[in-house]
Amino acid sequence: MAVRPEGMPCWADAMFTDVEGAKSFYGDVLGWTFGEAAAEYGNYTQAYSDGKAVAAIVPPMPGQEGQSAWCLYFASPDVAATAQKVRDGGGRVVMEPMQVGDFGSMLLASDPSGVVFGVWQAGAHEGFEKKAEPGAYCWAEVFTREPGLSDEFFPTVFPYSAQQLEDDKIDFRIFSLAGDPVLGRMKMTEEFPPEVRPYINIYFTVENCDTAVAKATERGGVLRFGPMDSPFGRFATLSDPQGAAFSVIDTTTTKGDMPRTSEVR
Repeated sequence: MAVRPEGMPCWADAMFTDVEGAKSFYGDVLGWTFGEAAAEYGNYTQAYSDGKAVAAIVPPMPGQEGQSAWCLYFASPDVAATAQKVRDGGGRVVMEPMQVGDFGSMLLASDPSGVVFGVWQAGAHEGFEKKAEPGAYCWAEVFTREPGLSDEFFPTVFPYSAQQLEDDKIDFRIFSLAGDPVLGRMKMTEEFPPEVRPYINIYFTVENCDTAVAKATERGGVLRFGPMDSPFGRFATLSDPQGAAFSVIDTTTTKGDMPRTSEVR
């Protein structure tokens, strides 16, 4: 497997107080199976789709119980160098670079608007073994109330170019690597309660959006938005029973014309 380009989303994980509940929920909604918990790494447990690694779940660290949220990791050839870029860009290193056995090295950081994300320097663990297929990661968007801060920060840390959506009703930006879109940025509107902190929303691919939503809500998930048709697919945003937000998207069911974008200089 080729090494991911710097700035490419490469992995996702989440903390859950009720790990067995999370395994049951995502197993039903996304069809995941789970490996053995790695006791030497805090009971880190990988999730698989068709036998391929797609994400992981882990119990919370002491003092972080009840704070379930998905975390997206971006590829880096050198996490120490990325940590310095984070600081230089006005962000904050939440967890200093650390070696994770022979799997690789990681850090946690936040952009100046408070969006938390991870950085992964691959070793034996290179990241997603499956993408943009049912049961796997597909896309992610930075949700922030201060888009200017995020817009300046991310291309400082990673080699992104940027395109702005040409739409007066929505403030949306796309970050790309070598011309390929890899990350969106959405301005949070007044519809978001003030207690909802800026975050990265992760999209997982499903065969049928409405079926996935029905399974999620039957299992105690909360529908936050949608299902809605779009040129990219039919999607919906949910919270799982422990409060972690995520989206599901059926990329085979598209409707409408692709939006116009303009290059940001």
